[in-house]
Amino acid sequence: MTHIRLGTRGSPLALVQANMVRDALIAAHGCAVEIVAVRTTGDRVQDRALAEIGGKALWTKELDRALLAGDIDCAVHSMKDVETIRPAQIAIAAMLERADVRDRLVGADSFAALPPGARIGTSSPRRAAQVRTIRPDLVPVLFRGNVDTRLARLAAGEAEATLLAAAGLTRLGRDDIGVAIPLDTMLPAPSQGAVGIEVRADDAAMRALLAAIGHRETEACVLAERALLAALDADCHSPVAALARMTSQGLSIDAALFAEDGSESVQRSGSDPAALAAALLAAAPPSIRALFGS
Repeated sequence: MTHIRLGTRGSPLALVQANMVRDALIAAHGCAVEIVAVRTTGDRVQDRALAEIGGKALWTKELDRALLAGDIDCAVHSMKDVETIRPAQIAIAAMLERADVRDRLVGADSFAALPPGARIGTSSPRRAAQVRTIRPDLVPVLFRGNVDTRLARLAAGEAEATLLAAAGLTRLGRDDIGVAIPLDTMLPAPSQGAVGIEVRADDAAMRALLAAIGHRETEACVLAERALLAALDADCHSPVAALARMTSQGLSIDAALFAEDGSESVQRSGSDPAALAAALLAAAPPSIRALFGS
């Protein structure tokens, strides 16, 4: 029987997602799957924004090291936490079907219901900028950590509200928390709601096993969103929102770029990531273009 060592972060949500992949592999192949938890720098350092301490690599570098060393056979990631440019020796082999892509507002029934000057706990430049676009008086404050950590900080009065991904809450069985924000109010982060599995690029056997559990529509949409990020030369400092969907006419991408303080924004739609990136940057004011690679 094939034995697969599946690497993952050790957070509650990461372990739930790893078990989703494990169950899918067992259903598809009847193989034995061992979950190997790897503690990442992003899990250890909780008091600073990712952009200040190394960006998304803080979620991936330890898992990359274990994968390339042969200590694990594949690694599970929340795709929104995976850097756009990956090492050539590592490949995205599959993605599970995407869950709810929306953000959820926790602490109030709507942005309009928040008191003047309310504090919003978030570590995301995108969410902070979008909040300020919706309500310029709202004040983003740094919130990092897993769901329970953020909810505890909210309960302790460190902010009046916070924002969490609907997909993560659903996977943790916490669908009762917060209010889903409509997509026409707040576009999600690129790749939000998607779980991906990476392998060593030269491991053809593992790639074939994982291909059987991949969801093709999710993969096409998420790869388009990642291509948009690459074309924008975006990093974790760049407030960008994007969502690709399959329509009767084919792939369609909605995307928006924001000034850091939310005072300006630009939104466009298209089907080609590179052309959409060019259109967004051409329409963007200097305050936004400065945050990207143009």
